[in-house]
Amino acid sequence: MEQQLISIKDFYYDLPVDRIAQYPLAERDQSKLLVYKGGVISQSQYTSIADFLPADSLLFFNNTKVIPARLFFKTDTGKDIEIFCLEPISDNSDVYANMMEQGSSTWKCLVGGAAKWKQQFVFLHHPVIQIKAEIKERLQGTFILTFTWEPSDKTFAEVLQIAGAIPIPPYLKRATEELDLERYQTIYANKEGSVAAPTAGLHFTDAVFETLRTRNIVPTYVTLHVGAGTFKPVKSETMGEHDMHAEYIDVPLSTVEYLYSNLHKPITAVGTTSLRTLESLFWMGEKISREPFLKPQELSITQWQPYESVTVISLEEALLSIITYLKRHQLNTLYAKTSLLIAPGYQFKVVNQLITNFHQPESTLILLVAAFIGKDWRTVYQYALDHDFRFLSYGDGSLLFRTT
Repeated sequence: MEQQLISIKDFYYDLPVDRIAQYPLAERDQSKLLVYKGGVISQSQYTSIADFLPADSLLFFNNTKVIPARLFFKTDTGKDIEIFCLEPISDNSDVYANMMEQGSSTWKCLVGGAAKWKQQFVFLHHPVIQIKAEIKERLQGTFILTFTWEPSDKTFAEVLQIAGAIPIPPYLKRATEELDLERYQTIYANKEGSVAAPTAGLHFTDAVFETLRTRNIVPTYVTLHVGAGTFKPVKSETMGEHDMHAEYIDVPLSTVEYLYSNLHKPITAVGTTSLRTLESLFWMGEKISREPFLKPQELSITQWQPYESVTVISLEEALLSIITYLKRHQLNTLYAKTSLLIAPGYQFKVVNQLITNFHQPESTLILLVAAFIGKDWRTVYQYALDHDFRFLSYGDGSLLFRTT
């Protein structure tokens, strides 16, 4: 398939270091907003974003919450070991349930200073809590670790809140500061599980939500727990050799039904994570329609499924397949994993507009933007560079109307 032959080098642009926003603006909604529609670019602020969205349209946000996923341990000889929790190792695909585990929890992790870890255990001594980490398995580039702690009646979520640090993006090349604890979360974040923020939502404030309500644009929430793979560079020459990271999605049955009942309205995704969640719903429904006896723990989307599938169904049929499946299994929420890779040539099934920040060169997120607005992605990014927009997680953003 042609997507496997895509060269990531074709999606390079020159991003000067001084254009990367090191810190957020004092006010979230004062960020610049680039609007791209019908090949025309204009400029505004997030305070006015409601003016550019279709009235009475659907607006989907990712309500995941960044967890303090970085933990700093020491070996018996006093050497520093940094552990970055990526995802729980469990039969339960509900990340929240794993965060509620008491006494012990097993996670896939990155380990900084792994060469210094000679013993089976390392320890984190905190005035409130004592944590032990044990290597269960060494994988290619990652580790499976089991954490145990005292007092054991605390949940893993509490353990991280007490002893962990918020993992701000590595390209900021600075330590987490007090302001990051608030500003590297959206104001509506409430489902713990991400190790990176859905940054398109960082610009939204109560005042912006109020202006949206005046145009009958009501926010709806889905969940995709962002993994560290969002920062994973594409190192292969072609996309066929790149393994897309899997991430958990969590969408209530009521939200699927709401979407099903409102498909006549324009749909906007706030962030690439919301977009990937919504598009994954179509492919999940398509998969269920082909394999109706899938077990709930088998619900997953591979990166190439959209490009390999020969089944042709409508979005209505796909959503109805999910609704029927969840009701048959007496489930109130769709929990699944998605590795969906959206690259040029992808045929969008759900989303009409995308609100998103400006992404790193040669990243899978640039591929997604290029799939959404075609070759004009270069024009959009050059405009942003020429007009002093701030880039990446703490930077400014854009509202893109789909052209492909």
